[in-house]
Amino acid sequence: MSKKMLFIPLILLLALSACSVRIDTQKQTPGPDIVDEISIPSPDAPTAFLTLEFGAGKLTLAPGAETDLISGTATYNLADLKPVITEDGETVKIHQGEYKMNTWPNLDGTKNEWDLLLGEMPLDLTIKAGAYDGNFDFGGLALVNLTVRDGAADVKVDFPTPNPVRMNALNYQTGASNVTLKNLANANFTTLNFEGGAGNYTLDFGGELQQDAGVTLRAGMSNITLVIPEGIAAQITVEGGLSSVNVPSGWRQNGDTYSRSGDGPVLTIMVDLGAGNLQISE
Repeated sequence: MSKKMLFIPLILLLALSACSVRIDTQKQTPGPDIVDEISIPSPDAPTAFLTLEFGAGKLTLAPGAETDLISGTATYNLADLKPVITEDGETVKIHQGEYKMNTWPNLDGTKNEWDLLLGEMPLDLTIKAGAYDGNFDFGGLALVNLTVRDGAADVKVDFPTPNPVRMNALNYQTGASNVTLKNLANANFTTLNFEGGAGNYTLDFGGELQQDAGVTLRAGMSNITLVIPEGIAAQITVEGGLSSVNVPSGWRQNGDTYSRSGDGPVLTIMVDLGAGNLQISE
């Protein structure tokens, strides 16, 4: 069969495929605010596994649910944004309703805000989100694992008081975002894996480092600031095509490795940055 004969069926296939794609451009008009009360009791288990799936809007998390696993409110003004809760033993998921952000609705005036409190029981927490504003206060929560995956976001995470249990892993994957992680030493993690796109990222290791901890940080064209307070022993190895590395006085350099002596546990950081700037401060 000739190349022309092959080319004609290909055109027909693409045309049929195009006809089968329907783009919903129908606009939805926001209505009055709807406020849902959320209250989920703590499961009878050693550890709870909680997943929050959130699209666009504002997501606020803090301690204070007392005897519940999670409590708070969800405020929205499109019925399809109503959060859906599923429970299966120690596993709980709250996800944004059937509203799809890729159907090109009229987003003017749309409200979607979750304001949630977390309880005291040991928690394996996963957050999956899109383009949103996040403000997470994890101070004093018993987090055994924390995973965050989001898109183009503006997020602030803080551990103002120590995690009372050892966190096995803190995994954060983001897109073109502005992300600040504060008082990370209080998270009491064993490993931290951070992966970003093109954005501005600050990892502040303030707090009390209770154990040796390893950090892997990978990002594209980004501005990264590592805040390592005085007294913390640290070693930072830099890979990739960086534009610049700025290190305060008192640090030793051996090739692409920067180190500083300190008391107690050691913080070991590997940075792989495609391009951009790495600022190390105290």
